[in-house]
Amino acid sequence: MTGIIWLASYPKSGNTWFRLLVANLSATDKPTDINAMAERGGIASARGEFEFHTMLDSGLLTHDEADALRPRVYEVLTDDAEEEAEPETQARLVKAHDAYLLTAVGEPMLRAAAGAIVIVRDPRDVAASLANHRRSTIDEAIAFMADRDATFAANPRGQALQLRQRLLDWSGHAASWLDQADIPVHLVRYEDLQAAPVETFSAALAFAGRPAARAAVERSIEFARFERLQAQELERGFGEWRPRNTSALFFRRGQSQAWRSELTAEQVQRIESVHGSMMARLGYPLAAGLGVQGPV
Repeated sequence: MTGIIWLASYPKSGNTWFRLLVANLSATDKPTDINAMAERGGIASARGEFEFHTMLDSGLLTHDEADALRPRVYEVLTDDAEEEAEPETQARLVKAHDAYLLTAVGEPMLRAAAGAIVIVRDPRDVAASLANHRRSTIDEAIAFMADRDATFAANPRGQALQLRQRLLDWSGHAASWLDQADIPVHLVRYEDLQAAPVETFSAALAFAGRPAARAAVERSIEFARFERLQAQELERGFGEWRPRNTSALFFRRGQSQAWRSELTAEQVQRIESVHGSMMARLGYPLAAGLGVQGPV
């Protein structure tokens, strides 16, 4: 497989961890610096990449105008990746938080790719992590996750480093990727990546046409352990994360089912009432089925 492959996820679902696993495949005696990941893919919404290839000042365009041009940028990226592909690297992995949607002129914005590794995470765990990321309350994060018009980088009061990303709600985001038929998809659950990291990561790499020896995969997993990533961030910060509250961490907890100690029963119910159908589709049992009663 050549060209580009989207690493597609709703925010705070493990995309950065997956990228660090990939980056550490080439590490030998010590973990890769979290601020110097070798993977060249970047993020699909990068404003600088868009302006380099279009030679336009994106600040002069409306969000819809920029979106209409983004497919052309990805076609160029695909061509470049195919020309530069080497047997040991093959497809270029590119992060994307956008839902799989049409532009204002009716064109799938993210079709110009060989495929997508879609990373999902239990929305109950996403809620607390997203609240930390957006510097909001958990209740506000839950409301954001239920908003069909939710976006990143669309604040009219200033120009973000990234272009607007239309997310939809949490369920809609997952459905947009899983239900489209333009490009093949490989689904990765964050929880499976934690519980069976060697098998889950290896399967994703095989889908991307980038198989790795088991020893390299095991070393990558060890080097990208959450405690190691958090220690690096505490020591020298993380360049992709610049919170106003300097005590906040990007690599906050990284645990599965942390929602049991972070959410109230009412918050859990709100999430499940909106996203229960997609949770069931993805294999996330509802709280009632887990024997959870009263405050979580």
